[in-house]
Amino acid sequence: MLGRRLLEMTWRDALFCHWPVDPDVVSGTLPDGLSVATHRGDAYLSVVAFVMDDIRPRGAPVGLSFPELNLRTYVEGPAGPGVYFYNLDADDRIGVAAARRLFALPYYRASMDVSRPEAPDRSERTSAPVRFTSRRTHPGVPHVRFDATYEPTGEAFAAEPGSLDEFLAENYRFYAAGNRLYRGGIAHDPWRLREATVDLRANSLFEANGFDRPDGDPIVRYAEPIEVGAERIRSV
Repeated sequence: MLGRRLLEMTWRDALFCHWPVDPDVVSGTLPDGLSVATHRGDAYLSVVAFVMDDIRPRGAPVGLSFPELNLRTYVEGPAGPGVYFYNLDADDRIGVAAARRLFALPYYRASMDVSRPEAPDRSERTSAPVRFTSRRTHPGVPHVRFDATYEPTGEAFAAEPGSLDEFLAENYRFYAAGNRLYRGGIAHDPWRLREATVDLRANSLFEANGFDRPDGDPIVRYAEPIEVGAERIRSV
């Protein structure tokens, strides 16, 4: 259950790219207190790109907006199942600095751009292709480039209970390891997902986090905009 909401925001233009991997690929990278979560014997590494829009303290009239790009996996932890972040790249200097200073979380500054070059009409924003580019600018850490164009296809759907889509998308708890293990919670309605295509021209997130690039094509999903509440991050 989510505690007192600290922030409210809208997530939009979300791309999920999921690669199945052997659980042993993930297990050795996890901090103490976390273990690998699997679906039908597979662990997963996921690249997630989206825009955090109108981020504001609860009740505040205006907020900030910036893109984020992360690499994550799926775990069992002291507070229950959730996702574990290897990195959170964001185009927001103040937010990155605060997260690193207060929690030692793996946030890194990046220069990002999110656009819909073929949809000048705002009414087409949920169906036109999205281009998401990111170049890490944070000093002293591995370089990361990401460049993808993705497009939703088909009708929106909610993940079926017990399905792979539910395992990958319906996560309301996250973990990150800095100077200690941290957890946080979010709350939102179930995702409305759509199958999607992606042209992934650059993606060095795996190498930057010490992984070999997974074999095969990813499972690709686009998520429709959703309103999200987030609680304060706590140490475990």
